[in-house]
Amino acid sequence: MKKNYPLVPFPLIVKAADGNSEAINQIIRHYRGYMTKRSLRLMKDEYGNQSMVVDEVLRGRMETRLITKILSFEIK
Repeated sequence: MKKNYPLVPFPLIVKAADGNSEAINQIIRHYRGYMTKRSLRLMKDEYGNQSMVVDEVLRGRMETRLITKILSFEIK
């Protein structure tokens, strides 16, 4: 069964595309869980144990790319 997730409201997208920093932060918060999930990496410690950890560099790059795309978004 497919889950239905809430969409980002259109007025919020318009505000973010105009450069409103609070609107951009709300969109980033909306996608933060997805970006965290996509940036999980398998790491080994000094004893050979494996665990999943968030690659903060990758998560930061994804967040930067999202901000760039938000600001370059054109609404006609």
